[in-house]
Amino acid sequence: MNDDTILTAGDERLATLLSALKKALKDTEELRKSLRPTFGGDRFLTDAEVAENLKLSRRTLQQYRNERKIPYIYFGGKILYRETDLLRLLDNAYKKALP
Repeated sequence: MNDDTILTAGDERLATLLSALKKALKDTEELRKSLRPTFGGDRFLTDAEVAENLKLSRRTLQQYRNERKIPYIYFGGKILYRETDLLRLLDNAYKKALP
């Protein structure tokens, strides 16, 4: 291709480039949605996020909160969980396999 070549909408090279740009935009948007800035060095997760990550129902999380099995923060009408608290809880519950 030389400098005076005009690309048209039907050009396969342009279609390939536009497709790659659309995919990059979609991937960037998904990444933006999943990233959360830390607050005081901790990430905070919502009830729905914890339920999805741990494969539990939100009702089970409610029961764990009621029984004080899982640490949480209740602030402004919202339930939040520190990611570090959840990781510590999972580490403490880890059972090694027997040899």
